[in-house]
Amino acid sequence: MIYQKQLEIRYETDILVIGGGAAGVAAAVAAARMGRDVLLVEAQGCFGGVGTSGMVPSFAAFFDGANLLAAGIGAEIRGHVSRHVPITQAWTPIQAEELKREYDRIVTLSGVNFLFFTTVADVVVSGAHVEYAVLTSRTGLYAVKANVYIDCTGDGEFTALAGGEYSCGDEHGDTMPPTVCSLWAGVNAEDYHRTNIPARLEEAIEDGVFTYEDRHLTGISFREDGLGGGNIGHVFGTDPLDQRSVTNAMVWGRKSMLEYQKFYRNYVGGCENIRLVSTSGMLGVRESRRVTCDYTLCVQDFIDRADFDDEIGRYCYAVDIHVMNTSREEMARFEAEYRQNLRYGKGESYGIPYRSLIPVSFDNVLVAGRCMGTDRQMEASIRVMPGCYITGQAAGTAAALAVADRGEVRRVSPLALQSALVEAGAYMRKELRPAGR
Repeated sequence: MIYQKQLEIRYETDILVIGGGAAGVAAAVAAARMGRDVLLVEAQGCFGGVGTSGMVPSFAAFFDGANLLAAGIGAEIRGHVSRHVPITQAWTPIQAEELKREYDRIVTLSGVNFLFFTTVADVVVSGAHVEYAVLTSRTGLYAVKANVYIDCTGDGEFTALAGGEYSCGDEHGDTMPPTVCSLWAGVNAEDYHRTNIPARLEEAIEDGVFTYEDRHLTGISFREDGLGGGNIGHVFGTDPLDQRSVTNAMVWGRKSMLEYQKFYRNYVGGCENIRLVSTSGMLGVRESRRVTCDYTLCVQDFIDRADFDDEIGRYCYAVDIHVMNTSREEMARFEAEYRQNLRYGKGESYGIPYRSLIPVSFDNVLVAGRCMGTDRQMEASIRVMPGCYITGQAAGTAAALAVADRGEVRRVSPLALQSALVEAGAYMRKELRPAGR
């Protein structure tokens, strides 16, 4: 079928940010605070992505044990949510409604123009230059023209629709299994934490409680209000880029929570009265497209605690590739990699180069968050929310600088970018800071 339609150019803006998760919010706010006109579009009815709509129950580390790495916008957001928990704590429970309101606050006050229930349908490209984004909503298709486009979709949807280069998954194209996150009530947290859950999980597996022998149980994170956020179970064999596969994953993920409710009630202390309150309406995808960028941040950079001349921040989370199947060998691989071999000590971190935010395919596009330019192992470290705040703020700041030079993101001076980030409160190694800062 050949389909043609003349589209209205509904918005013209300095910067279009596609995707309003942690990276997208940070990017939009950073650019708007530098005086740029910013349009931020989000597919859901709130900002935050998996941290809100996806009900992921906890923030990963903002702090490496010595330095606040997710400083700047990330720390500002964190300072308004879960205030009773020190920012130095490695895992912080999230109340999704509180986080939604904080995103609304910071985006609105920054002057960002934003739209919910809006997705990218197509991208019009001339050579290496993106001319228009075609968006869709309840009002139909329309076009947006920007100087700079920032792909914060997590899945690299904008870059893929534009015909940009990317990779996905392991050497076979297989990706980490996602999770349908959940919310639970009726748990005595003290008794829960006293239980040897791995041992009880093994008993339940032997008793045939579960359809799949999934030994990688992240568990429940208890909030101040007494509810517990569940990052429980994996939906194996899901293709995050196939709509039918994702649909089936949502159905099974919800159904599987009944098996976990049975497990907790019958095998885990303090859970005799546990009840499932709700499940997320968004699949918790851990891995999909990785956009091919000017530099691919790789696991050797993690091992080397790498430094870069064009560094825009640093991060420290372990390489966290969840089990790919139900074998004991795969569980052993995860335990060795995540808990021992690819984990940092106090004060250790790796640098993130600006080049890893610049897609090789375009001259006026940046990426941030989970879909940035990494190899598979580094994606498994940078993908968490504090990492997304760091790369999002850097992308938004770089985009604001690029607007003055016809949107060409490679012309942004790394020193000017570093200076602007430090001015905005972001963390930078002292030796990289411009003189006088």
